[in-house]
Amino acid sequence: MAEYRDESDLPPSRWGYGAERLPTTLDELAGPKAGQVELPLHLAWSGLRVFDMGDVKLLLGMYRIVLNNGLRDDFVQYLDGELLVRNWPILRKMLGRGVRRAWEEEFPELRPSAAA
Repeated sequence: MAEYRDESDLPPSRWGYGAERLPTTLDELAGPKAGQVELPLHLAWSGLRVFDMGDVKLLLGMYRIVLNNGLRDDFVQYLDGELLVRNWPILRKMLGRGVRRAWEEEFPELRPSAAA
């Protein structure tokens, strides 16, 4: 079995989460900041589909679903740039390596060093 020293040694994810899926800037993310949000079936096909943005746990769960399953148009419609940056330190721990790396490489403000 191969041994890896750190994440940079790992082979790329076969699921392919490329920059072409991402918005050009975080300012494009114009999703809701409050209220109830119902995700479509192509994003949330099992379990909870309606999320109360005032409940941090539900907000984080919704963002995780959209970040993992969404495409550019979904990000723009359901994510808010300010909320994403504010909650990224927690969200990044809830995401797979490929998703986390793609967003942090494209948007320096999401990198752990930017939050310090």
